[in-house]
Amino acid sequence: MKSFSESYKAAGVDITAGYKAVELMKQHIARTVTAGAASDIGGFGGLFEMDLTGIQKPVLVSGTDGVGTKLKMAFLMDKHDTVGIDCVAMCVNDIICCGAKPLFFLDYIAVGKNVPERVAEIVSGVAEGCVQSGCALIGGETAEMPGFYPEDEYDMAGFSVGVVDKDKVLDNNTIIEGDVIIALPSSGVHSNGFSLVRKVFDVENADIKTPRAELGGKSVGETLLTPTKIYVKPMLKLFEEVTVKAVSHITGGGFYENIPRSIPKGFGAKIERSAVKVLPIFDLIAKEGNIPERDMFNTFNMGVGMSVVVAKEDADKAVEILKANGEDAYIMGEIIKSDESVVIC
Repeated sequence: MKSFSESYKAAGVDITAGYKAVELMKQHIARTVTAGAASDIGGFGGLFEMDLTGIQKPVLVSGTDGVGTKLKMAFLMDKHDTVGIDCVAMCVNDIICCGAKPLFFLDYIAVGKNVPERVAEIVSGVAEGCVQSGCALIGGETAEMPGFYPEDEYDMAGFSVGVVDKDKVLDNNTIIEGDVIIALPSSGVHSNGFSLVRKVFDVENADIKTPRAELGGKSVGETLLTPTKIYVKPMLKLFEEVTVKAVSHITGGGFYENIPRSIPKGFGAKIERSAVKVLPIFDLIAKEGNIPERDMFNTFNMGVGMSVVVAKEDADKAVEILKANGEDAYIMGEIIKSDESVVIC
């Protein structure tokens, strides 16, 4: 006899909808199965068997995050198959900054009303993010919370665990003056600064679906929903061939908050403003919001989703490797001795 409660359903929670959602999402989860995935969806815990071949001193690295108010854009556009990519990206891109390889991911989705097809659509994005980062989706939770969330809205978060050999954890103490800073382009706004973005474009009231020339024929809504780029695979290739000294994931707080997190005291990042390939969406945000450039670089990624520090003699090789693995990487600055952590000039 299957579990069912008429009383619980009358209170707004449909258990059978949850079962249907799980069945619908299984096809997406199957795409993420890796050698270490050792459990089926539906149990009380997600199991993962680690292959530690070649790792002498395994260190686990974890990351957790959500999608933030970018979800409002998904609601307005009624498009739910990309925000899961954002959720995975925000976690695995952090893990890679330590030099670690993401192993698995778990998600948490809270909904006002469980519409199985929509939940499966959300999970399809999570699965795509896991495929892009090479990690397995081994579990998760869908919570139906009537009265807490509106029926057509939801929130989501997740976490990932990776592994790195202790001897290969990135060591920024090796940074010296003259080291080179490489930029890895972003795909757009990613998943940060959306409270400001929504205010600038007045997204709840304005037309965000009409194509705009400034955005290459895409609408504001479509452009803003572009999922966060996942840098795991090209970075793992880079780690194999070049000694990387530091990596920064450029998220909320932009250049001024994130780049200093990977640079020792006494050193600063000198960024050549003319080298930074700013995407059109950021020019439009600055123009329509009348936002000073300093604030733009302190809020958004400005077209740079990740920065990498390598020795000067390794810079060209690093750029070459990243380009060979799908990243249009370029040099955007250097390390200097400075009391200012970031200097954009």
